[in-house]
Amino acid sequence: MNRRIFLRGLGGACVAAPLLSSITDRTVKAQPATPPKRLIVMYTHYGCITTRFFPKKSHGALTAADLESTTLKHLAPYVDKLLLPRGIRAMNEWTPKLERGQGNDRHLQVNASFFTCHPVTPNSDEPFSFDSATKFEARPTGPSLDHVIARQLSPDGEPLFMRVGNFRDGAPSAISYSAPVTQYPGLGAPAEILAKLTGLFTDPLPSPDTYQAIRGKSIMDLVRDDLDTLARFDMSQADKNKLEAWKAMLDETVRTVASAQCNTSLATALGATQGNVELASTTSSVDDVLTRRISDSLDGADLYSNLAVLAAACNANPVIFLKYPANFLFRGLGLTMESASLSYRLGSAGMQGTCVPGVIDMLLKIDDYYARKFAHLVEQLNRIDEGDGTLLDNSAAVWFQDASDGCARNLNNLPIVQVGSAGGYFKTGWAVNVEDGSPELTTGNSEITCVDGAPNEVDATTQSTGTDPSLANAPINKYYCNLMNALGVRAGTDGFPAPGGSEPVTHFGMYDRTQDFIGGGINPPTIHDPGEFAALRASS
Repeated sequence: MNRRIFLRGLGGACVAAPLLSSITDRTVKAQPATPPKRLIVMYTHYGCITTRFFPKKSHGALTAADLESTTLKHLAPYVDKLLLPRGIRAMNEWTPKLERGQGNDRHLQVNASFFTCHPVTPNSDEPFSFDSATKFEARPTGPSLDHVIARQLSPDGEPLFMRVGNFRDGAPSAISYSAPVTQYPGLGAPAEILAKLTGLFTDPLPSPDTYQAIRGKSIMDLVRDDLDTLARFDMSQADKNKLEAWKAMLDETVRTVASAQCNTSLATALGATQGNVELASTTSSVDDVLTRRISDSLDGADLYSNLAVLAAACNANPVIFLKYPANFLFRGLGLTMESASLSYRLGSAGMQGTCVPGVIDMLLKIDDYYARKFAHLVEQLNRIDEGDGTLLDNSAAVWFQDASDGCARNLNNLPIVQVGSAGGYFKTGWAVNVEDGSPELTTGNSEITCVDGAPNEVDATTQSTGTDPSLANAPINKYYCNLMNALGVRAGTDGFPAPGGSEPVTHFGMYDRTQDFIGGGINPPTIHDPGEFAALRASS
């Protein structure tokens, strides 16, 4: 628990409340405290084989059977808590003819714009240029979603951003920006992440009060001595009655939001021990850093997920991002080519050529790996009881991918998977086609080439393995508005997120049509379709 935030809220309330004459003019009925809401994001690169990823049903209630033949089969035990938002497009798609975004780079502009919905600068209108300033060094002109939320809800105004595997991101694969053109590195080494959390439950403690708060004590237990001292002051009976009413209300209604389970026992159960983080931090030229076994039930990637679960359980930060590395060689999966080259189907960054034999099966191995990692995160969140449900129920755990099909690099028909309702805000157990409600939205064309009986040549410039660009174009900005409103982010009168605001969030980013990104910001800032997706709400 952040001591400054805790004392600011508690101190102001204790001083002001006895002065409010209305406090004893009515009967105050205590209401149960609601657990905090969290956003936990897993982000992976190079899209997926969409034909195997999506269930056939794009709109309607889901069953475990709907997932059995898909990449998402590992989430079948949680199908009643699953939400598949379908029909969504991310912003600033690279195309050879500048049809749907800037011309900087297939990787850079997509990643930089993914959570900012801003174009990158400097701009390039030459899609095949290798100018380092525009291909490798451009940055978005606005902050990313994690920081926009964190400014209102997180300690010190920063998210908990974790680089899984401790890989350093260059601009082409970076997704977190604290301000325009300002990349945010976050934390990479498991040891530094654990060190950031252990102050919440082990010696040396930030303060005795903070320790007691984390242990689940009521706020009254922390300030009873001070209030008792105040009660001994010479005051009127009316003031004494007000003070007693305030003390009773605090005792019944205001509970610390930190979980009583935030302790070393939980950390140990999650494998978040000093020995494990030290083992995960060792390097090897042979072992795969993400799939290296740390224990019988834990590998390197799962350790990062478990640290995220620990942070959520301790309410250390409501905004937690897990970013997997780009351009990674999965030796632990038996692969001999890194993921970027495989996604092109060619074994290189070339856009035209002959398929690598068996490349679809290799890509499906990577897809399955990521699905298992996300299922592990979900399982750990669901193990921890909180309030009337679990930590998962009070969270929105979302798996985002930078593109839909990895060869086409198309941003429409985006594969997004959410588990958890964020405290009942979201509909669950459903696939929801937010564009038109059709239950038969295409799963794309990922297997149109490079499989038995299919053409053996690839021309990525045609984007034939993707989804028809006229389909599944609902702007991702609206989903971000859903997530922000679910967590309690507020907006100004213009609908954009603003600290101190009092309105729901209806606007995010600079543009919500990918075509507006062409030219790199020369078009007036415009949100054409404000608001959130009402169809994703539990009340819809």
